[in-house]
Amino acid sequence: MGPLEGVRIIELQGIGPAPFCAMMLSDMGAEVIRIDRAANVTGEAPRGIDVLARGRRSLGVDLKNADGVETVLKLV
Repeated sequence: MGPLEGVRIIELQGIGPAPFCAMMLSDMGAEVIRIDRAANVTGEAPRGIDVLARGRRSLGVDLKNADGVETVLKLV
């Protein structure tokens, strides 16, 4: 439980300080969903530990595709 319990944050991968900010928001109880570029999603386990990704889920989406944009808009 935290002060942001019930708040949903959508983080778009690779935009400035978003990973650090999203980690802090998650630590305060927000539900954080990271939108990864579909080209970066391989289905394999990551080679290292992304400590900034703790406490959040991620979804690979092609934002150049209308279906991908629709998927993200449904999350918002």
